[in-house]
Amino acid sequence: MKTLPLFPLNTVLFPGGMLPLRIFETRYLDMVRRCMRDDSGFVVVAIEPPAEGEEAPSEADPSVGFHSLGTEARIIDWDQRPDGLLGILARGAQRQRIHQPRRGADGLWVGEVEPLDEWPAVSLPVDYASLAELLERLLDQLGTPWSHLERHPDDSAWVAGRLTELLPLDLAIKQSLLESDDPIDRLERLRAAMLAQSSS
Repeated sequence: MKTLPLFPLNTVLFPGGMLPLRIFETRYLDMVRRCMRDDSGFVVVAIEPPAEGEEAPSEADPSVGFHSLGTEARIIDWDQRPDGLLGILARGAQRQRIHQPRRGADGLWVGEVEPLDEWPAVSLPVDYASLAELLERLLDQLGTPWSHLERHPDDSAWVAGRLTELLPLDLAIKQSLLESDDPIDRLERLRAAMLAQSSS
């Protein structure tokens, strides 16, 4: 295992995905500088909302507040934005299991991370061809950086990952799909979530 900084967000990043971020807090500016200097990454991890009726997690308890599985992100581009903030573009690398999360004096979370096995390459079954077609249309409409992604429309994991990132699904559903190890199961659950949302 290795120690990496953690970036809790209201989003889920999958391996191979793109994540543009605006950085303005000192702790994350320092994190970006270290990552670029050391050619290292950070772990994007979804925030875990409190249960109904419960208070938000206390900073004194580092074991709650975000999920224990995230995705390592690597910075592939950066720019100084017109609003003065630092813009970075990160790409999802490998899923990571987070152990012993703790908050440093600078407010930055870090944790020991354990890489998880890569998903097997599984060809997209014809039953899910419509999902790949939807993804192609979304990527064409979104513009950069997504329009420049190397596309793998025949790869079940790639299609499921990109659609889950891009569609306005509940964060808990996205996290459960990230944690699934079966690309076909992920496609089926993704399609079911899309149908449920469209009928609600």
